[in-house]
Formats: sequence, C-alpha cells, structure tokens
Amino acid sequence: MLYNVMQIQDILPHRYPFLLVDRVTDLDPGKMIEGYKNVSISEPIFQGHFPDHPIYPGVMIIEGMAQAGGVLAFKSMDAKGQNDTKDKVVYFMSIDKAKFRAPVVPGDKLVYKLTVIKNRGNVWHLDGKAYVDEKLVTEAELKAMIVDK
Repeated sequence: MLYNVMQIQDILPHRYPFLLVDRVTDLDPGKMIEGYKNVSISEPIFQGHFPDHPIYPGVMIIEGMAQAGGVLAFKSMDAKGQNDTKDKVVYFMSIDKAKFRAPVVPGDKLVYKLTVIKNRGNVWHLDGKAYVDEKLVTEAELKAMIVDK
C-alpha cells in the first residue's frame, strides 16, 4: 500500500461521495500510477443508475481515472520539490478516445492504471485504463491542468 484513502484526502480536495480512489498501490513520479476503487452497492449513484439493474456510470470511471491522475501529478510535483500543491487543484482540459468495453457492477474492484504521455509545465496528458479482474473495461486519454485554487 502506497497511499490509503485518508492519505489520498491529504492530496486531493475530493470528499465522499465524490472521492473515487480508495487506494494507490503503485506510483512512479512523472511516469505512472496504479490505484483502485471498490465499487459498492451502497454508492449513492446506484439509487438512480439503475435501481433494478445497477451499473457504475462510465463518467464516474473516467472521473476516478482523472482523480488518480491528479494524485500522480501532485506527487510528481512534490518529487520535483514543488511543494506548493496544497493551494492547487486539477482541472480537466479534455477527454479523448474514451471507450467503454464492459459494464462495472457492485462488488467489482475497479483498478486504474495511468501513464504519462506528456507533461509540460502544469499540463498533463495521460493514458488511462480501468480494469476489473484484469479485463480492460474503460480507456481514455485525459488532459488536465494544475491551477491555483
């Protein structure tokens, strides 16, 4: 275990019910991150998506990947000695090439794997993939920018 949910809350501004990363299991600053979210039937989203056929929304998977990418960006900045991340936030710039390959349901462990395509200053271009039981369920290229709060 690299970062548990309490430590992730020290890195990201997100909180329940919108904190979508439970644990970070691997991180190589400036290169890659791996983490996961345990998808539970008690998630508020399942009240409406869908009550008698619960499917975890694709936009939530993308957001979870982006949050993991935010941890990667902030910890990469820390590794470079840029420790002013407490006054920063990550903004989405674009989501490209998104594909949803299989549904995610309650009980699944959703594993996020992101690698850096390019980082220039405060802009991060990431390749994101999400897996359940080592099966690719979602992929996308994400661009984000680190900005002052």
